[in-house]
Amino acid sequence: MKKYARLFPALTLIFAGCKSTPPVNGRVVPEAKLTTGQLIQSGPNRMANLELRDNLDALYVLMDKLYKRNPAEWKKGSSHSRQDAAANVRTALEQHKPLPGLDARDTAAMRLALDPEFKGDRVATLVYGLGDMLITAHGGKRQQYLIDGLDAQKVYNAARNIEITMWMLAQRRDRAGQPLLLSNADSEHERNLSFERLFGAMIGRLDLVAEFTSEKYRRSVIDYAQSFFGGQFLQFLPVSEVSAAASSL
Repeated sequence: MKKYARLFPALTLIFAGCKSTPPVNGRVVPEAKLTTGQLIQSGPNRMANLELRDNLDALYVLMDKLYKRNPAEWKKGSSHSRQDAAANVRTALEQHKPLPGLDARDTAAMRLALDPEFKGDRVATLVYGLGDMLITAHGGKRQQYLIDGLDAQKVYNAARNIEITMWMLAQRRDRAGQPLLLSNADSEHERNLSFERLFGAMIGRLDLVAEFTSEKYRRSVIDYAQSFFGGQFLQFLPVSEVSAAASSL
């Protein structure tokens, strides 16, 4: 037992040093509450709404992780704390309005955040720019309804913009040769790819919605044809005559 007891301190250090945790097993849980708005949403509307909701939630997680790895960033703005800085970004995105103290929006804010000469809060600027870009790609709306329609190319472009952001985040350096923002870590001392997983999930959701949206009109024609031919030819077969004939045997 003494031999195994010596392993516990080492194991504790190993697990404490693991910044990247494995996924948690679970199950899909649908929303329990049916809202009035959902009654005037089509299947594609609902799919796009869930995608945007989940991607914005992923951005908020990303923002929290970036602030923890780059604690000096929130102090560059007028916020009183990290939580206050994050709340300002969330409020601006939920209301789809400019971030206080920032003149740029959408991809312009993303470029600004990753400009080596920028002196402001890079985390808030980047996350706000990404979120504003996502909402803009969805027609400037956080909820889609029956009268709305998505531009598949814009949603597709949003996914590519996130890929570009991933690359720039990993490659951009300041004049001292240091990363503009610390994110992923993959070295002999530390391995943390949680940022990459978050970005990858966002890209996957966007690509799926873009492809599904591009199929919308084709799918409408197919659905109409199936309903038409189904109504004409896929009738139930009579069974009473067959039963009567069988009973006479």
